[in-house]
Amino acid sequence: MRSDFDLIIVGGGLGGALLAMIARRLGLHTVLVERGSHPRFAIGESSTPLANLLLEELAVRYDLPKVASLAKWGTWQRDHPELSVGLKRGFTFYHHEWGRPLDHPPEGDQVLMVAASPNEALADTHWYRPAFDHYLVEEAAALGVEYLDQTELNEVEEMTDGIRVQGLRNGKNVSLSAPWLVDATGPRGFLARQLRLESVRVPGLEGNQGLFAHFTGVRQMAETWGTVPDAPYPADAAATHHCFPGGWIWVLPFNNGITSAGISACPSLAQELHLSERADAWNRLLSRLPTVRNQFGDAQVVHAFHEAPALAYQCATASGNRWAMLPSAVGFADPLLSSGFALTLGGIQRLALAMEKRSPPSVAKLGEYGQAVLRDQEAANLMVAALHRSLAQPSVFNKLLMVYFAGVSYAETARRFHRPELCPGFLLNGRSDFWPRASKLLREGLDGKIEPAGFDLRVREIIADINLCDWMRDPHRQCFGVDLDGMIQSWKRFGASATDISELSARLGVL
Repeated sequence: MRSDFDLIIVGGGLGGALLAMIARRLGLHTVLVERGSHPRFAIGESSTPLANLLLEELAVRYDLPKVASLAKWGTWQRDHPELSVGLKRGFTFYHHEWGRPLDHPPEGDQVLMVAASPNEALADTHWYRPAFDHYLVEEAAALGVEYLDQTELNEVEEMTDGIRVQGLRNGKNVSLSAPWLVDATGPRGFLARQLRLESVRVPGLEGNQGLFAHFTGVRQMAETWGTVPDAPYPADAAATHHCFPGGWIWVLPFNNGITSAGISACPSLAQELHLSERADAWNRLLSRLPTVRNQFGDAQVVHAFHEAPALAYQCATASGNRWAMLPSAVGFADPLLSSGFALTLGGIQRLALAMEKRSPPSVAKLGEYGQAVLRDQEAANLMVAALHRSLAQPSVFNKLLMVYFAGVSYAETARRFHRPELCPGFLLNGRSDFWPRASKLLREGLDGKIEPAGFDLRVREIIADINLCDWMRDPHRQCFGVDLDGMIQSWKRFGASATDISELSARLGVL
């Protein structure tokens, strides 16, 4: 095997494998280095409409048809029924009180359901990462990417004309060089360790801990608790969030009988539960949540619990003269909004466009990339931190979510009309008519200083310019389906012609 390449990518997960495929399509001799081997467990499993749009854009632009079909449930089932996956029609939030079963039917703000698609064919998915990541790596290798697994890199050297990494593979020395390198290893990963990169505080999320596993035998909420009146989709065909003071549980079912579930807990709750005791801590948590305990009454852990003693992380920098980090290596807030895939795919898109013009990208371009990644991560951190602070206040939590859903639904629509300039940055953090006011509100939420008087009106005013779905029409609304008529009318705000609207409606199957 050669030792000199056009690009070194460290980290053989979905981000690294996808970027490697794109680099090969652009004619770059690329090596993908993985410390472990596939298939392997990985956390981060729930996709979103924005993430799937980015995945589809990348697959179409760089001629990756076997990736494009993974952007929707319908095409995934048609083309890759052998790959385990979960159906995600929307986001379901249940708000619990300690020791008390959830009311049925739910009262007040106890439940919030937000549809993400009008039907199963267009639905999002939960990515069963052992199968998904393995598939992408195999596809990368088929395109000519050199793939080295079970390779432990322990040295990196920046030179005037490139970068060199060294390590061991199966007991033998490995030395690789290239003009530049991309780190796709995840938080606190390869470059952060080797270059001793500084990390920064993540206000409101510091000290949060995680505990998670894959289970079999998890029952559906529809079976153990019941259904929500006027639900826009089957409640369990979703990313389910069980929220309670100080933390929340995610439940993501796959079609292979496995369910991913875990808790994100603030420091005080993590200490109360003794999360380091893993299975015992999980059982303590279930004993406080009768409705969730019923759902997991017959569940069995597939392998073992994984503990994350420090969930939130952000590196102070995202790029250097000869290297760049994917967003997944730069930072992580929390799984709460399933934002990780969208952030990572957005970063891949930025790097891919830069590679089209020049590889390696100039130092200036890498610097611009790094600053954009940091801005996006900070926006995600702020949104998630404000929501975490509001977990014990469902009325505040649910309305802050309206800011999030208004922002991402606007970005999704802009991309469908090929107008990405209208949605700069994650959560539109580059829009001066939205982000300054939205971020001010979120900071107040993070500090616990939201004034109840006029709160509903304030949220509605903040999202007014991007509110395509009339999110705050009824502040007490529990269920949000896909309003096809309203959606089509909103498209006119993008300057879409009747032909544009007709073509997009047909493509989405909403005629």
